[in-house]
Amino acid sequence: MPEADTPDPREAASEPRTVIIGVISAPGTSTELAERLRPDLAERIGARLPGVRWVVRFVSDRLVDGPADLSELISAARRRLIDEQWHLTVCVTDLPLQTARRPVVAHASMTHGVAVLSLPALGAVGVTRRASDALVRLVAALVGDADGANPDVHLTTGTHGRASPGVQRHSGAVTRRLQELGDAAAPDSHGFGLVAGVITGNLRLLLGMLRANRPWRLAIRLSRALVAALTAAVFALVTSDIWRLADGLGPTRLALLTVGSVAAVVLTIVLGAGLWERPPRTGPAREQVIMFNLVTLATVVIGVLALYGTLLVLNLGGAFLLVPRQSLADALGHEVGVTGIAGLAWLATSVATLGGALGAGLETDESVREAAYGYQADVELSR
Repeated sequence: MPEADTPDPREAASEPRTVIIGVISAPGTSTELAERLRPDLAERIGARLPGVRWVVRFVSDRLVDGPADLSELISAARRRLIDEQWHLTVCVTDLPLQTARRPVVAHASMTHGVAVLSLPALGAVGVTRRASDALVRLVAALVGDADGANPDVHLTTGTHGRASPGVQRHSGAVTRRLQELGDAAAPDSHGFGLVAGVITGNLRLLLGMLRANRPWRLAIRLSRALVAALTAAVFALVTSDIWRLADGLGPTRLALLTVGSVAAVVLTIVLGAGLWERPPRTGPAREQVIMFNLVTLATVVIGVLALYGTLLVLNLGGAFLLVPRQSLADALGHEVGVTGIAGLAWLATSVATLGGALGAGLETDESVREAAYGYQADVELSR
């Protein structure tokens, strides 16, 4: 009896991974536009981002009722992405949107895996073409290929007709991210094993998502937290009780205060604004949610550490330049050297960071989300 044909394992291993993208369009004009884009959208995305098999799912859903802000729409699209087990999502909305008091044409959040295209901002001429170009660029931005609106970036050649080294490296990095995105978590993975697998297997993707968020700018974006921290720093430097505490605390206790103050701000931002997502028990979305939470936590921690470091530098300068040595010695009953002044600046920084936690609690959820996540604008459409 002839043996039944069996697939060659090498052929199966060479099959491209599948990346599923959901296009969510609001009922009405947005859905009509999406229907016009349906025939060749997957092909256009594949031409710009080769290396995987693209599957585009079209859904008509308003997601949120107007008026709505950008972060609210992104959160709703993110929930739909998890429910549908997609890898990426682009939302085509008929709502006029703005962020930081500026109109939003097209934005992408690599961390969420969600992009938003505002149809009213496209104008009245060439809407279908502009929307198609924007969707392809937004998908590229979601996987880290945000370096250009040129759809032929992968065809750029050097002097001898070969791809230039910079383009080769960039294209290779994007392809790796796509393959990592298309990898499904092992069905029996759970707990720490899954988290470890996400970190090691998707390290480049995690670093790209983290870099896109620009966490070092977090404190600047949270104006209330920054003002509260600076106010607390000034108060700490001129308060004699703080001088005495700094003189009595050793390096170990000051280090514990540092950890506690940083943790207080991180928890206030992450839990207060609902940035932490509960991962589903099964399915590929579980790995995505874990990646999202890891990037969110790393973004906030790095941002708060950047705030702490900045405050420490300012407090060191303030303590050495503004605090009278004689007044400090009179309050403590002994002469104070460089180490004592540095300890005062250290304690003042921890107190100021705790003040930042109070200020972060006063921020709106929308402000915190916009500060924590880098919504990358489509530069070409925004001109």
